[in-house]
Amino acid sequence: MKKFRGVFLFTIIASFILLGATVVLLYFSAKRQQNDRYITIDPETIQLVQLEPPKDGDPIAIIDTTLGELRIALYPDQSPDAVNNFTELAESGWYDNTYIFDSMEGVYASGGCKQKNGELNERINDPHETIERELSQDLWPFRGAVCMINTKKDSSFKNKLLGGGQYYNGSCFMFVDEVELDDDSKQELLDASENKELGQAFIERGGVPNLSQQMTIIGQTYEGLDVIDALTSLETENNGKYLVPKEDIMIKSVKIDTYSAEESSNNKQ
Repeated sequence: MKKFRGVFLFTIIASFILLGATVVLLYFSAKRQQNDRYITIDPETIQLVQLEPPKDGDPIAIIDTTLGELRIALYPDQSPDAVNNFTELAESGWYDNTYIFDSMEGVYASGGCKQKNGELNERINDPHETIERELSQDLWPFRGAVCMINTKKDSSFKNKLLGGGQYYNGSCFMFVDEVELDDDSKQELLDASENKELGQAFIERGGVPNLSQQMTIIGQTYEGLDVIDALTSLETENNGKYLVPKEDIMIKSVKIDTYSAEESSNNKQ
């Protein structure tokens, strides 16, 4: 009888342990989902700065590629550390003759790497590759956005259980093109956006909504969207990590300057 009672008690205790473990896992799963949203978005105070044209004196970057030139407005107020890092690298000549190393058709193209395969190798711990990710409710992956690519993530045991962690980005960057949205997807986007202007901006301007609040955005292309189309229309081969263009497509230089409406007007003539 004692043996039976012992087995019975063991079964009851094991059941409670299993139930408790299930509750804990469900709790951590819920907390992880909550932590997937890394910043608080206030729909009442969002300022979609990318929808506004640059003003005289605003910082810009002129990116010259083998497929043409792009001009992007930079956002040091929203992403100060990443913009400063990008500016330092550009002014040092780091980006001269670097590769476009990843290109997904019609969606994005990544560049700024010294290696054609996109590898950072021993540079992974270089200070220029370990800039803390900066997210802003005012910056979104619209068509023409320029994002700094995440290089690594530091996670504590708590982060691994609850989600989150510190992400870092570095020297390489991504040009965002757009994904095609059907009518149902457009409506879902509008329904999911507490700020209707945000959802409408993706519909009217294009972009990649699922990249939202995943990478630091440093700028917005205001001239050269056709170049982005060309950079995302390349014949590629999969190296296991990136879709590497078969033909060498290069970033010839990146020049930091200030915006001039007069100069911009002359460029369009």
